[in-house]
Amino acid sequence: MRKTVHITVDPDFIHDHDRIRTLVEESAPGPFAAFEIVRRSVDARSKRPRYLLQVMLDPPQRPHPASAGGIRPTLRSGPGVVVVGAGPAGYFAALALLKRGIRPTILERGGPVAQRRKDIAAMLRSGRVDPVSNYCFGEGGAGAYSDGKLYTRATKRGDVSEILDLFIAHGAPEDIRVDAHPHIGSNRLPRIIAAMRQTILEAGGAIYFHNRATDFIIRRDRVHAVVTETGDVFEAEAVILATGHSARDIYNLLRTKGVTLAPKPFAVGVRLEHPQELIDQLLYHQAPRHENLPAAAYRFAEQVADRGVYSFCMCPGGLVVPAATGPGEVVVNGMSNAARNSPFANAGIVVEVRPEDIGPLAARNALDTLAYQQALEARAFAYGGANGQTAPAQRLTDFLSGTLSDTLPPSSYIPGLQPARVDTLLPEDITRRLRAGLTAFGKKRRGFLTREALVLAVESRTSAPVRIPRDPASLLHPELGGLYPCGEGAGYAGGIVSSAMDGLRVARKIAEDIFP
Repeated sequence: MRKTVHITVDPDFIHDHDRIRTLVEESAPGPFAAFEIVRRSVDARSKRPRYLLQVMLDPPQRPHPASAGGIRPTLRSGPGVVVVGAGPAGYFAALALLKRGIRPTILERGGPVAQRRKDIAAMLRSGRVDPVSNYCFGEGGAGAYSDGKLYTRATKRGDVSEILDLFIAHGAPEDIRVDAHPHIGSNRLPRIIAAMRQTILEAGGAIYFHNRATDFIIRRDRVHAVVTETGDVFEAEAVILATGHSARDIYNLLRTKGVTLAPKPFAVGVRLEHPQELIDQLLYHQAPRHENLPAAAYRFAEQVADRGVYSFCMCPGGLVVPAATGPGEVVVNGMSNAARNSPFANAGIVVEVRPEDIGPLAARNALDTLAYQQALEARAFAYGGANGQTAPAQRLTDFLSGTLSDTLPPSSYIPGLQPARVDTLLPEDITRRLRAGLTAFGKKRRGFLTREALVLAVESRTSAPVRIPRDPASLLHPELGGLYPCGEGAGYAGGIVSSAMDGLRVARKIAEDIFP
């Protein structure tokens, strides 16, 4: 068994290899030839933050990440697998299929990831949302321009290292294998996604952009083909449905085809924005922070009246962005670039919503949870002044006291803010729980509840409010042969890594059952 040691390193010396080696030697139980840092995190419990390093002595030889794909050059003839959606679930499923000699055909409603950047920039300027190219839709999915965080608690679903190796093989920094909370950044991730696309195409896969799935050809309780808005028909031995958490048209299409859907718990709330320097002071006990420390991040979770209230998608040194996918709605989310050098920190602060909270029928009708989500987004649009993507906002202290803010502090949100009673925009039970949860956290972090913090509405796309059922063993929809619900939009993932892991799992099952 290879030995590991744990050492503590002052930020002054985190880039000093000789100093780190000396500390490893002092902690090692015996002589060693080489060492490798396998885990790195910041311990901010003391007045002077330190790095905690887990170090492996005499590590094994790792294969170069560039070999992680291992794609076979010869593909099987005949219909392959149609993958609906070019997000992490779809692309990682495609890579896994190619590795097994199975041809994937990927259908994506939006355009290539570079084009998305232009469409997002246009939305930020004009406030008009392109319904197929925005922060949620297009190549790379919702994660491409929403931070690129790779931290997940879904390790029980599979080996996260395989996902990280594939990212590294396509240009991600090797640090993501070491950091306790790996992060690529929205400025780097698009290049990695484009490299994955190139791998898929060079290996024989096909990708059709601007081809939104509009129908399924079903015969004898089995899906045989996917029809797109262009009128093209794509036949398939299997269909992987990996459309992401905002593809509401797919849920409606499935319902019209008589395919069973199920409601599921989700979460709604607000996006909370602070000056980053204040968060650094609260967590690191220093401002400005040490130059070798990352922007400080917080996390909290409380139980209020039998529902979870928690932080979600915390973006230190980040920006608040508009995540609407159509006209007449305002949705906010967060992102950050690799350097995390914005003067602001933001996080979703959300409340767990169960179908029974919406009404007695929602426990049976999946689309009721979707309607609840849509209604909140329409209210946010109205409260924001019905002017493009202007977001309703309130000082945190005014949200807690229930008063309209006469002025608003600076914000990273480019489309602009409208002072509004965010506390009355949200359902009363959501506001009550948010206030209780924030107050409890404020008692643990004195200074967190400040009038310099902003509450923006509405944070509603934390996850899909609908689940597309699948058999836990076969991963097939229980009523429709050939259909493999996958990823976040189907209700089986909650971020980039867990979606990618689900894509790998589904692809392997297809290879095992259909292409042995």
